[in-house]
Amino acid sequence: MSRTAFISHSDCWLHSMGSMHPESPDRLTEILDQIKGSGLDGLLDMREDVPQATLEQLYRAHSPAYVEELFEISPEQGLRHLDPDTAMTPHTLKAALRAAGAGVMATELVLAGTVHNAFCAVRPPGHHAERLRAMGFCFFNNVAVATRHALDVCGLERISIIDFDVHHGNGTENIFVADPRVQMLSFFQHPLYPYCGNKSTAPNMHNTAFPAGTRGDKVRELLSHVWLPALAEHQPQMLFISAGFDAHYEDDMASMGLVDADFAWISKELRQWADAHCGGRLVSMLEGGYSLPALGRSVLAHVRALADI
Repeated sequence: MSRTAFISHSDCWLHSMGSMHPESPDRLTEILDQIKGSGLDGLLDMREDVPQATLEQLYRAHSPAYVEELFEISPEQGLRHLDPDTAMTPHTLKAALRAAGAGVMATELVLAGTVHNAFCAVRPPGHHAERLRAMGFCFFNNVAVATRHALDVCGLERISIIDFDVHHGNGTENIFVADPRVQMLSFFQHPLYPYCGNKSTAPNMHNTAFPAGTRGDKVRELLSHVWLPALAEHQPQMLFISAGFDAHYEDDMASMGLVDADFAWISKELRQWADAHCGGRLVSMLEGGYSLPALGRSVLAHVRALADI
């Protein structure tokens, strides 16, 4: 049995908001090129048989009215903007349903013991999508859909979500702020889109706002001295990761200073914690990361750490 599943689907390449948009299909191409070029694909459980998320699964994280509205306004041609940065194409729903479905599939594979953990290379991303609205390139909150599936269908009682995207995961916070079963641990650059998260909203939300220029040593201190004690207190039965790689110093969507080795270290620490405290159960899902070379290298480091290779 391979330790780690690598989950993706061809539909996730179809969603394109324009040739100049940073959230492009090229992101997945770069990641897959790095995985295959390194030979890592031969050591992973490569999965492409991703189902679409069902309405029932989506409704656990989003209101039915919001989900139904997305289906209703999906364009037959061209772009339909939901905000200045977020637009639907005729293929967006298909891609978004696969992205959310990948998280559910990964959750079931891990909980069944088929694999130890999983990384979902999917798009569009999800952590800005709130219960009632799309924003920030996101339509369905992929991690939230998977988390609620683990809780409400698979019977888990406590979950922790770790979000290391450079932008605050406001959508994840919006969905889980009143759910004590779910703990959220995150860091992000502030001030930066979506210009929130720097104030405590609930005891289960552990958000750390870093200034521009913050480097990996500060993030490592945060994980060692804040996140690990918080995980020990919550005692999650499974970890979910919103894995954004735009805190990399090469990424011009923000101004933090992490390097490939920082993402490898963070990933190794979280995997080791999961191995020691929750049976290794961990699902990671791609969020941001827009400098293609840095994204590819960082995801490769992340997946290597998950697979302990």
